[in-house]
Amino acid sequence: MKKAIIFALVGLSLASCTQTEKGASIGAVSGAVIGGAVTGNVRGAAVGAAIGGVGGALIGNASEPGYCYYRDQYGQRYTARCR
Repeated sequence: MKKAIIFALVGLSLASCTQTEKGASIGAVSGAVIGGAVTGNVRGAAVGAAIGGVGGALIGNASEPGYCYYRDQYGQRYTARCR
């Protein structure tokens, strides 16, 4: 079960593209590893992943102040200054 969670989180981190998503992915993976190592069970890994994901998202979002996400006519996401 632990391996499945770790592989899923690593896969999500590789697929993410924005700073917020990258921060959340890195935080979740780090939190899961640390939580699992400290408590020795899956519940600790899940709690660590949740806390790390939220913290990482906040840190990732803070690194891009004043930028918003938009979609072009082809459905591609991009960042630009907020209007």
